[in-house]
Amino acid sequence: MDSTPVNWEALDRLVIEFAKSENLIEESSSPPSSPSSSSQSPSSSSYQSRLLIRQIRRSLESGDISSALDLLHLRAPAILDDHRLLFRLQKQKFIELLRRGTTEGRELAINCLRTALAPCALDAYPEAYEEFKHILLALVYDKDDRNSPIANEWAEKQRSEIAGLVSSILRAHLHAYDPLFSMSLRYLISVHKAFCFRQEISSPISDLTQRLLLEERDPPATPQESLYEAPPFDEVDIQALAHAVELTRQKAVDSLRFAKGDLFQAFQNELCRMRLNISTIDELVREYCIYRGIVDPAISSAGCRLQPLSKDSMVNQLEPLCCSSRNCNHEVECGNSKNSDCESSISYTHLETSELSTATIIIQDRDAELQSPCEMANIPEDCSSGSHQPKSLKVPQKNRSHAASGRNRRKRWRGRSDEFEFPNDVPLDGSNQLEYGKMTSKEVSEKCCSLDVMHNWEDKYEIALGMKELASRGMAAEVVEEVNAVDPYFFGQNPILLFQLKQVEFLTLVGSGDYSGALKVACAHLGPLAANDPALLKPLKETLLALIKPDEEALKKDFPLNALASSLQVAIGRRLGIEEPQLMKILRATLYSHNEWFKLHMCKDRFESLLKIDSLKEVVAPLLTDVVSRLNASTCAQGSSQITMSSSSRVTEDGNSPTQVSSRDLHDENAILKVMEFLALPRADAIHLLAQYSGDAETVIQQIFA
Repeated sequence: MDSTPVNWEALDRLVIEFAKSENLIEESSSPPSSPSSSSQSPSSSSYQSRLLIRQIRRSLESGDISSALDLLHLRAPAILDDHRLLFRLQKQKFIELLRRGTTEGRELAINCLRTALAPCALDAYPEAYEEFKHILLALVYDKDDRNSPIANEWAEKQRSEIAGLVSSILRAHLHAYDPLFSMSLRYLISVHKAFCFRQEISSPISDLTQRLLLEERDPPATPQESLYEAPPFDEVDIQALAHAVELTRQKAVDSLRFAKGDLFQAFQNELCRMRLNISTIDELVREYCIYRGIVDPAISSAGCRLQPLSKDSMVNQLEPLCCSSRNCNHEVECGNSKNSDCESSISYTHLETSELSTATIIIQDRDAELQSPCEMANIPEDCSSGSHQPKSLKVPQKNRSHAASGRNRRKRWRGRSDEFEFPNDVPLDGSNQLEYGKMTSKEVSEKCCSLDVMHNWEDKYEIALGMKELASRGMAAEVVEEVNAVDPYFFGQNPILLFQLKQVEFLTLVGSGDYSGALKVACAHLGPLAANDPALLKPLKETLLALIKPDEEALKKDFPLNALASSLQVAIGRRLGIEEPQLMKILRATLYSHNEWFKLHMCKDRFESLLKIDSLKEVVAPLLTDVVSRLNASTCAQGSSQITMSSSSRVTEDGNSPTQVSSRDLHDENAILKVMEFLALPRADAIHLLAQYSGDAETVIQQIFA
């Protein structure tokens, strides 16, 4: 599972779309108050509808049925035309008024009974009047009486059930589906769990999936038509939906009927019933965005949020504590004060967001090379070992300029800050606010040290992101130079990456007409690397083919630079001690499970293109041999030479084996379903039986029952 290839650029697009649609990020290039910033904020009807659903769910779960009904009357009155739903809401309102236990609450409950609940019970559905008479027992039996005949009506779980039902109906009515990434993650995790259960293997990401995907689901939105009429749907669609989201056949029929036969809408309705832990998914997305350079880590990784203090007050509180505790001549930079001998300064940067009015302390060391003492102690004597980390963490000068330009394009992390979820005085990320004025000298010393380490951590990220930026621009020679400046032992442990970078450099020189320089690169680097690794000989030969017909524009267009840049970032990040985001672990494991699951069932996933799962699997091969092969295909067609071409650079679905053939190409889908239904067999077994009898379902059934 850990080696499953993933198209990280496709995941970047999904994650950015998710973060923007949920208003989690804002552009750093423009202030929050500018018109350009406001136009980029997710003010779409889908986002506003999701906020409305969230508020109504929160009101229902807290027992405030009146507020929920008011919002429904105001924003979605058509929902209340369904008298079945209205009856359930009024019944729950009656219970919540009685739950108050006051005289006023009892009078309001009786008034609700007379004016709303009784009239609604007359035409809601056939059993509604019996339920109405049953709920009257709440006037007699106390809510704490566990042996009463209406104990279930008093249970608070009724709140969550009605809240989930209303959310399901509203989501479909308003077409307020969750972002694509959120639905894809639900689907991949559910398939992963089913695969692990079927194969009786333990999941390597069970701790993450249990926190992320909750066990309970919202109740389904059921159609108003009779459930006894024959379903006017294709059996193939019914089985596809039932298999994808683990439904019984009848529930799949109900879901299709509610969606008026639209398979993909029914699939989205069922998928959004699965509940995700919002705080966990936000944490995973934030971590991934920082790692990939989408979000500026300076704000997100500060590790502390301070009370909104003035600049002067912070200087007065921190200066004596920091200077005395660290036993050095650090001076606080304020106004026109000079730097100390250590050439360090403490600068105060206020976050420019509309939601927060806090300040973040960032220790800046502009000229000295930063390194934490614990890392100095842990560097092994054997510099060639894989665990070696470079002594200098200073961002190289050339790399610094590219990293700075990339950082200017990064976005700021806002967190969930809608008015329904977080009060204005609560930090959005859940971290504790620190009041330095109440801290002791020792505590401030420890905090100052942690800020030093934090800045060191940011420098590591800037190095890895700077290398990724250079590689994505095709600046291979600069990448090699910068990597060697940071860690001269890196390419000794990663010769394949060096070969790939030198491929880029060679092909770039050939494309620009510098054949002499290209041959020097081949002789000095590509040849020796291929001599040490025979697997590189074929890529070397095909790389040299670029000399036959160079085409600089085609080379630049076809380079898989993003894949190479991602591989470089991961490798150099590991050398610097940067752990991969947990989201990467989840995607590798779940995509592997997805491939294996549908191989077991011998069919293709009908929903993977809808959820962009196919784009996540569309990984470009890391070596650049196919680029050269395509460029020289025309030359070979003209008969200039007979050259062996490499296979396609697209990685197959499982990353190793040939692309699987859909069972539809072998047998009729209806025949497969007929054998499955009549013989109660798994899909794969039904296909194997059909293969023995030329795909004739009738013959298979006759032979089994003969």
